[in-house]
Amino acid sequence: MMLTKAEVGTDIASLMAKIGAKARAASGPLAVASAERKHAALVGMAEALIRRKDEILAANAIDITNAEEAGLAASLLDRLKLDHGRIRAMADGVRAIAELKDPVGEIIAEWDRPNGLHIERVRTPLGIVGVIYESRPNVTADAGALCLKSGNAVILRGGSDSAQSTAVIHAALIEGLKAAGLPEDAIQIVPVTDRAAVGEMLKGLGGNLDVIIPRGGKSLVARVQAEARVPVFAHLEGLCHLYIDRSADLAMARRIAVNAKMRRTGICGAAETLLVDRAVASTHLVPILGDLRDAGCEIRGSAEVRALFPDAKPASEEDWSTEYLDAIIAIALVDGISGAIGHIDRYSSHHTEAIIAEDAKMVERFFNEIDSAILLHNASTQFADGGEFGMGAEIGIATGKMHARGPVGVEQLTSFKYRVRGNGQTRP
Repeated sequence: MMLTKAEVGTDIASLMAKIGAKARAASGPLAVASAERKHAALVGMAEALIRRKDEILAANAIDITNAEEAGLAASLLDRLKLDHGRIRAMADGVRAIAELKDPVGEIIAEWDRPNGLHIERVRTPLGIVGVIYESRPNVTADAGALCLKSGNAVILRGGSDSAQSTAVIHAALIEGLKAAGLPEDAIQIVPVTDRAAVGEMLKGLGGNLDVIIPRGGKSLVARVQAEARVPVFAHLEGLCHLYIDRSADLAMARRIAVNAKMRRTGICGAAETLLVDRAVASTHLVPILGDLRDAGCEIRGSAEVRALFPDAKPASEEDWSTEYLDAIIAIALVDGISGAIGHIDRYSSHHTEAIIAEDAKMVERFFNEIDSAILLHNASTQFADGGEFGMGAEIGIATGKMHARGPVGVEQLTSFKYRVRGNGQTRP
């Protein structure tokens, strides 16, 4: 249950220190918990989510009403809203995580040295993960389940807009922990909406946080990346590009373009810029843009795009670096694969890019020369999701180059240690 500042008192630092200490105490037994016990807890969580679906929907209705009264943007309302299908998907995601191979203790590599030493590199939990998120109540279940599977304790700080939903979902997760005999403090939520709690997490809770993962808008992620004193897994923006090559199958390109932009416009994998090879502008551009327009998308294009498709609005320089998270897309014509790569290199946030092409050489250039976390060929950018990668779910997308990149799933929530076995060796 969320508490008011008056109920907690003014000492947010003390409250957060206690949460950190509880997480550290829980992390020890969780790190050595058996795969069977973690599996049982996750199955129990999924069942509890379904049992509590009416309670979750009632809580979510309160959140939606409050958010609408506060003027929350439509894209954020979409992220916030739950229905029976989304609750079922949440539970299915937890079950999928339960069925994944337990990463803890997995031998990643092993080798023998000439002196007889046998060396193993073994997966271990990170320890304690802090997740700070906005508008997405499903992150509560995804993050809690992924951290449990990977042997990590987690501290969840959801946004004030999803406070009611988060509290009920968290209660379902605790049911699963209790039923399996695992420490309830393994998954904690910050019980206040005061922003000072975020500041305490960014300081590391006295050394009790090992990594922070932000899920939210650009301002939240920028603050976390600027102020955090512990490692951060994050992406600042999802400026995703879809390139239509001269070798693209037109029917396929039309289907994928609409899906990449319009399936869900408010997610980080939604395409924000469409690039079309100038060589097929006369055959491919108008049908694709017509489909997008008919699907309700606002089109912003360069002058040559507008000459071919007058319904497009003028695109400014700012449009090429804007993550709309809305039914808006920027369109440009480029000189083949080289032009596409040049545009993406200049404007991309290194999240997700896709190419529609039948020419294998163009695909290989796209894959080899573009440095983004996720690259797709003949598929929608909306597949940039841990669940679609077979990870069960994801705790976020990371675009950095250290440790984790792309969807952050159970393997990415582990580190490793070395085990060295000898039979009496000493170093000369």
